[in-house]
Amino acid sequence: MAKHEKMSEVFLEYLRLDMGSAVALVGHPIHVMMVHFPVAFVVGTLGADVCYWWTADEFWARAGLWSAGVAFWTGVGASIVGTGELLLVRGIRMLEASWSHAIAAMTLVAITAANWGVRLIDPSAVLPHGLALSLLASVMVGFAGWHGGKLVFDHGVGILISSKD
Repeated sequence: MAKHEKMSEVFLEYLRLDMGSAVALVGHPIHVMMVHFPVAFVVGTLGADVCYWWTADEFWARAGLWSAGVAFWTGVGASIVGTGELLLVRGIRMLEASWSHAIAAMTLVAITAANWGVRLIDPSAVLPHGLALSLLASVMVGFAGWHGGKLVFDHGVGILISSKD
């Protein structure tokens, strides 16, 4: 027992429950590698919308359309891999933060779908609808990212490959 008293609570929890990545490539969790893309494109869409609002240059409306579409499709990809991790690793499923992260991420994907759809149907709807959806998506990125960070930094999720192999 004295030996475990010096170990961090996070590492002791990791030893108790398997929270390694079950969907990894050469030891690197694929979900962690993929989430950067939808995050970057969500924020990029907001940037394009603000630039369009300030300049009224159609280039920014087109850039926002493409950015919103890429944010949606990369978000779908990251969500599929993240759902795989959630369903395959019991230790991840047992954490409340996992479910909060999953719900926030799926909400984010739905918002990015709406944002892209609004632009596809009516390109002139960038102001105000596209901008409002971009702002909402950026807030959701922060919320989903906060819970994803909690999983990694507080619970050690995805630090190692699953020991079930």
